[in-house]
This record gives sequence, structure tokens and C-alpha cells, in this order.
Amino acid sequence: MGIVTNQSFKNTVFTYLGFGVGALNTLFLYTYFISDVYYGLVAFLMSTANIVMPLMAFGAHNTIIKYYSAFKTKNSLNSFLTLMLLLPLALIIPIGFIGSFTYEAIGELLSQKNAIVKDYVWYIYVTAIAMAYFEVFFAWSKTQLQTVFGNFMKEVFHRVGVMFLLFAVYFKWIDVEQFVLGVVVLHVIRTIIMKLYAFSVKLPKIKFYRIEGLPSILKYSALIIIAGSIATIILDIDSFMLGMYIPIQEVAYYGVAIYIATVIVVPSRSMQQILQPLTAQYLNDKNTVALKDLYVRSSQTLFIIGGFIFLIILININALYMLIPKEFSGGLLVVFLVGIAKLYDCLMGCNNVVLFNSDYYRMVLFFGVILTVLTVILNIVFIPKFGINGSALATFLAISIYNTIKIYFVKAKFNMMPFDRNTAKVLVLIISCTALFYFWEFPFHPILNIAFKSLLASVIYVWVILKLNVSDDISGVIKNYLRLK
Repeated sequence: MGIVTNQSFKNTVFTYLGFGVGALNTLFLYTYFISDVYYGLVAFLMSTANIVMPLMAFGAHNTIIKYYSAFKTKNSLNSFLTLMLLLPLALIIPIGFIGSFTYEAIGELLSQKNAIVKDYVWYIYVTAIAMAYFEVFFAWSKTQLQTVFGNFMKEVFHRVGVMFLLFAVYFKWIDVEQFVLGVVVLHVIRTIIMKLYAFSVKLPKIKFYRIEGLPSILKYSALIIIAGSIATIILDIDSFMLGMYIPIQEVAYYGVAIYIATVIVVPSRSMQQILQPLTAQYLNDKNTVALKDLYVRSSQTLFIIGGFIFLIILININALYMLIPKEFSGGLLVVFLVGIAKLYDCLMGCNNVVLFNSDYYRMVLFFGVILTVLTVILNIVFIPKFGINGSALATFLAISIYNTIKIYFVKAKFNMMPFDRNTAKVLVLIISCTALFYFWEFPFHPILNIAFKSLLASVIYVWVILKLNVSDDISGVIKNYLRLK
């Protein structure tokens, strides 16, 4: 796990830096510098672009990871990479052509509840293309086990750019409409920079030689569109559907709560960047021993770190909501429900990577399609009744069901589980610390309250983790950092 630990640490640093900037944007700059209507509009546009992105990519970013190590000659490899660069155009061009003739109808559909959306529909198309090709170029660099720069661009670059745009609005250098356009332009610039870096790591050589196994590759790419769409729909369909049922400013309130909960999976997002090519390599080499070790250790590491973040968020959530405008503070239940779902994601370890790079991805797609339908139905049922809390409940149920299915599927096909007795110990620790600190409030300013509670909870949590020695990787990192033997 040397290269995993090294690049995961660097990725985690950049990811947390990005989330720190994003937290500043989400909790303070957005809420104070622009209206909640335009905040909700940006959240709606970005969520919709995320939903469309897997379709625009044609699965190329996942296909590169899965098949790269399977090609042993330069000509076949270069021909494969050439195909991956061109493949997304097979859907981007016809979708754009059809969209140009149906723009009015699409605009009417998306703006039924919020008329402001209609004038910005084309932003979704451009942003989705930029997101799709960014993932393709990021996957290109991942195959060379170079993930740090791509992770910086994915997590930090556009958030810093948005921060500058928000300040530009505040100082009246630009208006809010120019701000929304600027967010789209940032995604395009990010993709161009990622392309230049990816090609500097491995310069493409355009070849059109015969590719062995081409039908299987194209079939995988087509099916992985569904897989990527399923994962994205489960994450972003809530914001999209909220915009279809309730006033768009409430999408902004929901977005703040979701962002807080999403911090839990930052370590998972960082580690997945390097786990993807390694897992694909172990599967291609049929190295089951290394695969099982990677599965268990990644789950232990991510659950311990994700559990700690979940604890810190939950015990400080009331104080945190005192720091932002009152209308944004109604998302406590959203943070709790989505937070548990994200913690479950951490417990999965590299489960998703194993499934999407194995020969069993077709069955996972079948489960995913059923679950996507369930997610939409749950949102339709719960949003009108409970608003943003209903959407959070739908997300929680959908992710919990989907993750449980995938865990038992991996158990059935690979005979490995991501957790053991140590997982139960960590779970008891998280619950105990939450019960101990949640109702305990210092009579200080919210920032001081957050600082003191976080410090006390951190000391207890780290001490117990070391005492129980539930993860050699985590204990080793802590001892090294604290200069302990």
C-alpha cells in the first residue's frame, strides 16, 4: 500500500484544501454575496450537468482504467487510447444536434416550477461536456499512476475560481448573470489544463490499428454509461428533482446541508483515485490475495477516517448553523441522514472499483437500474410531503440499499467482505463519542465552541483508535506523526 498511502495522503491534502475553499464558498460567500435564487440556480445547473456527464463521456474514463493494462503492444495500446479520445464525440455531437432543435421544449420542461432555469439550459450541455472530457484526461493520467495533479484540478481549482468570481460579484466587477457564465467557463478551462497535463505525462500517438476485443470494449463503454449514470443519479437526482418540485432557493438550502455531509467522503474520493488502476491491475492479473488485502484495508482506513469526520460534523452542527443566515439552517436532518449514507460509502472501501472493473459489472448495472427507478419514486413520494428532508430520506434509503446489495454481491462472487470485528469496535466508538459530545455545548462563541469540542473529541477518538489498534495503516500514520514508537 506504499504508493496508495503516499498519493492518497497528497490527494487528501488537496481534497481537503478544495473542500475548505468550497466550505468558505458554500457556507459564507454564496449565502452572503448572491441571492438564494441564483445560488439555487447554480446548484441546479451543476447537479443536472453531473447527471448528464456520464452520457457525454460514453464511459471512456472508466474504460481506460479497466483495459489499459490489458494491452501489451504499443500499436494496440495507442489505437485503444485514440479510440478513447474520440469515443465521447459519438454521443456529444448527436445530442447537441438534437438539442438545438428541441431547445425550447427542453427549456419548458426544466423550468416548469422555476422560470429562471429556461435561459440557462445550454449551460448544462457545455458544462457536461467539459466535465466528461476532464474525467477522460484524468483517467489518462491515472493509468500512469499519476493522480495528485488531477485531484488538485478536480477538487481545488474550480472552487478557488468560484471564490474569486464571488468576490467579483461582491465588489460589483461582474453581475450575477456573468457569474453563472463564469462558473461554466471555469469548468472548460479546467478541462483544457487537465488535457495538457495528461498529454505531458503520456503524449498520445494517434493510431488506427485493429484493436483486439473491440466489441467487448465498446459493450463495456456503453454499459458503463448506465453504471456512471446510476452512481451520479443517486448523488445528484435529489437537487435536480427539488428544482422541479419546490422553489429553487430551497435547493440552495439543501445544497449547504449536502456539502457539509459530503466532507465525510473526502478521504474516500482521494484514495479511490489511486485504488482504481491498482484494482484493475489485480483483477487483470487475477491476484486475489492482493485484491482481498486492498479491499479490507481500504475499508478499515476509510471507515476510521470517515467516522471521525462524521463525529466532528455531527457534534458541531448546531454551532455551525449559528454562523450562517438563518434560512439556511433547516438542514439538520439532511446532514444526519446523508452523513450516515456517506459513512456507509466509506465502509465500502474499494468495492465500487472492484465491481466496475470486473466481469460482473453487467449484474451491478441491473441492480443499479432498479435502484435508480426506486430513487426517483422515493423522491417523487417524499419531496412533496417533506421537502428537503424528504429528498434526504430518499437518498439515504437508496444509497443504503444499493451499497448493501453490492457488498453481498462481492461476497458471493469474490468471497471477501470489507469489514471484520474491528469495524464493530470503530462503530461503537463513533456512536459513543457522538452521544457524549452532541448535547454538550460550551457557553462560548460558536467558533470557540466548535474548536473546544473538536479538540476534546479528537483526543479521545485518536487515543481509543491507537489503544484498540484496529488498523495497522492508521496506527502507523498516527504514531509516525506523533513521533511515537
